[in-house]
Amino acid sequence: MSPLVTAYIGLGGNVGDPADTLRAAFRSIDGLPGTRVTATSGLYRTPAWGREEQPDFINAVACVATHLPAQELLAGLLDVERAFGRHRDRAQGRWGPRVLDLDLLLYGDDVIDEPGLRVPHPHLHERAFVLVPLVEVAPGLTIPGIGRADAALASMASDGIQALP
Repeated sequence: MSPLVTAYIGLGGNVGDPADTLRAAFRSIDGLPGTRVTATSGLYRTPAWGREEQPDFINAVACVATHLPAQELLAGLLDVERAFGRHRDRAQGRWGPRVLDLDLLLYGDDVIDEPGLRVPHPHLHERAFVLVPLVEVAPGLTIPGIGRADAALASMASDGIQALP
């Protein structure tokens, strides 16, 4: 069995009832082989980013302890997306509406640059909608090659991000 690794997963969606979808996705991620969700952030309403002419997103972060290698964890996350009706279609373009988006943000302290997988997520340190829930779950976390997540968050505006009750 592979060693136990702490990984962080970003969740988001803006189609249907995204808050319910994210709560259900936490349970689905917890059901992946050799993987246990150890912490989840609250849910946050965030303005659409990239393509702004769409509904606001609901975002969150899950911390998991996993025995899965990074590529297998990513494959499991993509399976969860598909189970919720997400189809990654390049013809639709990036940053469009989606029922569920799961991103492998961090995998231990590893730096991975392989086809289809880059960890830390290449834009993690630039996106308040990911950093706000990440810092909630792991306040002192360091992003390999970048520095502290809370310092990255402090350097950007996050006033449009609202915690859901």
